[in-house]
This record gives sequence, structure tokens and C-alpha cells, in this order.
Amino acid sequence: MPRPARSAPTGLLARENANDEIYERIYVAILEHRLHPGTKLGEDRLAKIFNVSRARVREVLSRLAHEQIVELYPQRGAFVAQPTPQQAMDVFEARRLIEPAILKRLVTQLTPDKVARLRQHEELEHDARRRDDRRAVVRLSGEFHVLLAELAGNSALLRSLRELSTLTCLIIFLYDAPTATSCRADEHAEIVDAIAKRDTARAEKLMLAHLDHIEHSLSLDNNTVEVDLEAVFRD
Repeated sequence: MPRPARSAPTGLLARENANDEIYERIYVAILEHRLHPGTKLGEDRLAKIFNVSRARVREVLSRLAHEQIVELYPQRGAFVAQPTPQQAMDVFEARRLIEPAILKRLVTQLTPDKVARLRQHEELEHDARRRDDRRAVVRLSGEFHVLLAELAGNSALLRSLRELSTLTCLIIFLYDAPTATSCRADEHAEIVDAIAKRDTARAEKLMLAHLDHIEHSLSLDNNTVEVDLEAVFRD
């Protein structure tokens, strides 16, 4: 008689959940431009902020480093990634290859529910702009592209796009692109309209123009700013 499948130990699940929560809080802080490129992520300070062990923090930082959102240096520690101008261009080149493929797959598998989710996200972006909530605008703009990949249903593309989208947020912050024009809500709305009409060619054309617009808005002057980690993660 086969043995019943054993569930993960409660302690392990709790640990994974705690790690996920810390990961998401750091990830969102980067998306919202509260953590600047080059910010040192000290293990001791983060362990105290999140009330966990340094080992737990180290696991989260290693995960972020694997996704290239954080850079680890021997004897120096962890820092929020600080993409170079060449790396910035590489990110946009990769996005120009990946995002049309995401759109093509999404259109072939489109459902009314998926269109509704895109419209809901579009409304969240409009609302954030009406409230002049800059942090929410930045975060939602990045999440729009991740949502496209999620709805397309390819997990490998989703992982790649999530990483590239986060790096783009860092690049926009680092090179001081004006958020209000670098990822305009009307561009997202036009892309959603094309998807809803199953017009793959137009959706791809709009997406490429959108990415070009963001890249061309970048300035190559960067600034390093001192950040108070306690203030960033204070509830």
C-alpha cells in the first residue's frame, strides 16, 4: 500500500512564508523607488527591522541576488543593484525580444476574464495618477508588464519579465527618467485595447514604441543617495 504524501513540516512552511514576506517587502520598496540603486542592505539592520535571524535575511538576499535585483560583494555585503548604462541597454534589448512574444501568447489564449483583469489594473493606474501617488504609479506601471506575462501563462517568461521589470524600475530611478512621462497610462491603455481586439500586430507595435519611449527618456547621470532602512520599512 503506498504511503500517503507527507505535507511540509509546519516549521518549514512558516519559514518559507516569513522569507516570502521579507522578499516582497524589499521587492515592493524597490518598485516604489523607496530603496535606491546602490543602497546597502545590511544583514544586521534588516534582521532587526524584520525581527528575524541574520541567516533568514541572508536567504532572502541570496534569492534577490539570483534574480539580479541585489548584488552581493565578498567582505562588503549586499546592495540594491546599480545597473550600468550598458546593462540598461541590455535590459531594454531583452524586453523588446520577450514582450512581443508574451503579447502573442496572451492574445492566442485571451478570455473575457483576462481582459477584465487588464482593465482593472488600468483603472488602478488611473486612480493612482488622479491621487498623484507617485510610489503607486511606479509600482503599478511595472506590475502591468508582469501581469501581461502572468496572463500569458508561461512561467519561464513570467520569471524573466518580473526580473527585467524590476531592473527597469531601478534603471528609471538611477538615470532619473521622469516617471510621469516615462510610462504613461495612455500607452498601457492603448496596448490593452489592442489585446482586447486580438490585434496582435498592433499590440506588439505599441509595446515596442512604449519601451523605446521609456529608454529614450533616460539620462545617464546617476546619483548615490543615503537611505534610512528603518524609515523605508516602517509600518
